[in-house]
Amino acid sequence: MKKYALVTGGSRGIGRAVCVKLAKMGYDILINYANNASEAQKTLNLVRQTGQDGELLMFDVSKREQVVRAIEAWEMEHANDYIEVLVNNAGVRRDNVLVFMAEEEWYNVLDVSLSGFYNVTQAILQSMLVHKYGRIISLASVSGLKGQPGQTNYAAAKGGIIAATKALALEVARKNITVNAVAPGFIETDMTEGLDEANLKKDIPVQRFGKPEEVAELVGFLASHEAGYITGEVISINGGLYT
Repeated sequence: MKKYALVTGGSRGIGRAVCVKLAKMGYDILINYANNASEAQKTLNLVRQTGQDGELLMFDVSKREQVVRAIEAWEMEHANDYIEVLVNNAGVRRDNVLVFMAEEEWYNVLDVSLSGFYNVTQAILQSMLVHKYGRIISLASVSGLKGQPGQTNYAAAKGGIIAATKALALEVARKNITVNAVAPGFIETDMTEGLDEANLKKDIPVQRFGKPEEVAELVGFLASHEAGYITGEVISINGGLYT
């Protein structure tokens, strides 16, 4: 039986770094993407450079039917395998102050991050329960812990992931399934492009933005057998910005 890990939003940034890290840990990687096939292929090439293999899984995490169809099709083709690590990484930002926030900006962010957590996690959870082993790691954010002006939608989505993580951890702990969240601060990715890095890093004690690979190392540890006694936790990785 091969070891498989599914990373949503695995085509770029933190998702790509997580795919490579988990491949180095011996997993074959299922790289989810919504529309950027060329970037997803680049991630797959990086995974293969580690000596592991992978597959591209195209679906929009916010579309339940797409998620279920893609995962059921994969399971039918891999009857003797299962996804033992899930990283809920897919997310979007649509920043705006609430008084001017369009309904689309609110629901788009919640649908991808929070409904995406439900759609993907539920689709693979039964198999983890049957095999009595699993690791579920979701990407939250410093915004979900302390809030950020202009991000009531993003903060609500990430705060929801934190609460859902704590509740699900209690439901599945007896089946040797851990459920944790990682809350990054400012990380050098597409999500932080356009931000005033020079000004923002003045407020970060370590005086710099983080790297996707640093987040991936934390995710990799939580995905490991050695982290089996850690569940229901939210671990910040933010250079001391907020703890």
